[in-house]
Amino acid sequence: MNCSPLAALTLIALLSSALAAPAGTIKNVVLVHGAYADASGWAGVYRILSADGYHVTVVQNPLTSLDDDVAAVNRALAQQDGPVILVGHSYGGAVITQAGTAPNVAGLVYVSAFQPDVGESALKWAVSEPPAPENGILPPDAAGFSSYDAAKFHAGFAADLSGEQAAFLAASQIPVSIKALGAPLTQAAWNTKPSWAVLSSDDKSINPSIQRTMYARAKSVVTEIKGSHATYISHPQDVADVIEAAAVGVASGK
Repeated sequence: MNCSPLAALTLIALLSSALAAPAGTIKNVVLVHGAYADASGWAGVYRILSADGYHVTVVQNPLTSLDDDVAAVNRALAQQDGPVILVGHSYGGAVITQAGTAPNVAGLVYVSAFQPDVGESALKWAVSEPPAPENGILPPDAAGFSSYDAAKFHAGFAADLSGEQAAFLAASQIPVSIKALGAPLTQAAWNTKPSWAVLSSDDKSINPSIQRTMYARAKSVVTEIKGSHATYISHPQDVADVIEAAAVGVASGK
């Protein structure tokens, strides 16, 4: 069926309106992955947020240094056309804490993530308590990059995913530079901007008690989920709900 140019433009406008983020909310979301992972882990959260009308950007961190990762996030932030909810998983929490002082970042969401303050690093918090027996983080190699033990990846990183999913994640992991994990932050956005957090109660990579301590210090709005370190993959709807609550909460001043 043919339609006039005016009718086509009207249809496009209607579709755009239907897919717009809810009124009274921030529409831009930037997702940042952590160590031993890549950006594809955010696929489930991306699909949910996009279907709900949010404009979602997923950053691919090089994991070569904190400065390099922050630069990657800053490039994504510079492309946004309004205020942003900045979301980080795991070591990505340190990255968004440093990058989140950008003027267009309105709020932060931490998902099973580190939340350091100025002068602190992700590594400082990682070693602040004894690791869980399932934890598979390996010492850095001769080049200074740490990997996650493939034999422990399922139990230590992604226990609530299938063995097949965990095996693929282990095979596709990105090693992280110890320089990235050990770099002290020079700024901490959560000190001046509102934050939300997902606490994963079955996390074997970042002890839940460490998460709880950091989130309490920052006065983040905390949602506890019974999930592994890979909660953002295994519970995408729950994580997306927290991100959307942050978008609405910042916009409404709550």
